[in-house]
Amino acid sequence: MSEDIAFWLSYITNGKHLTWYASFQFTIFAAIAGGSLAVIFGLLGATLKNSRFLPLRLIGLAYSSIVRGVPDVLFFLFFPLAFEQTVEWFMASQVCTPETLAAQTAAWPPCKDANWFLGTPEYLILASVSLGLVYGAFATNVIHGAMRSVPKGQLEAARAYGMSASQVLWRVQIRQMWVYALPGLSNVWMLVVKATSLLSLLQIADIVLWADRLGAPNFLPAVGLVHDDWRWRYYLVLFVFYILVTLLSEKVFSALMARVGRGILNEVHT
Repeated sequence: MSEDIAFWLSYITNGKHLTWYASFQFTIFAAIAGGSLAVIFGLLGATLKNSRFLPLRLIGLAYSSIVRGVPDVLFFLFFPLAFEQTVEWFMASQVCTPETLAAQTAAWPPCKDANWFLGTPEYLILASVSLGLVYGAFATNVIHGAMRSVPKGQLEAARAYGMSASQVLWRVQIRQMWVYALPGLSNVWMLVVKATSLLSLLQIADIVLWADRLGAPNFLPAVGLVHDDWRWRYYLVLFVFYILVTLLSEKVFSALMARVGRGILNEVHT
């Protein structure tokens, strides 16, 4: 019995498992950063859709409509690649010479000096921005609807006090709309959390990639088969992790609803 315990302790604390545990920070960072950016892009998109100027309204409408219609995986792959190659194209215009261009045999980048080597931090930032752009389009519709739910009497009262259009928007309408937006934003947040499972598509050694590697049949020439296909066990750990995140998120959003709804919901119902 003690030998079995010693074996499992040594197994789950080896170097690869410690790296897997550390990779949870990538998922948490991408979820928080992507969710925060989604709210920011959502506020900008909703503000554009509420603009009095037709070109700005069309930009907001195009953003919320087009991005929501593009598959998440496609956008998740397109934006980082497009951004990376745009930077390399700009670098090539600065550092590449006719000689280096002629010596380059690969199709891309134009020359070796323009090659931009991205590591995990850079890909993680690009992934967070991608999440923010994609789910910011969903947040745009949620926030836009919430802004329209603010009682018009409060907006008219603010205008009567001499507030400008921007003051009415930011000091009254946006402050009041959170109580209507939070239920929808909680759904957007959960979509962001679920989408963090795509991080491995950007060469990020995240929890999903490590679970697949660690759970795959492990054969060592010195000892033979260490274990057969255990991937379902590692996926079960991820399943429990995402369930715990969901439960924690629900408690946080419930607390936020109680916070922002003080004195507002009662006024609306009366």
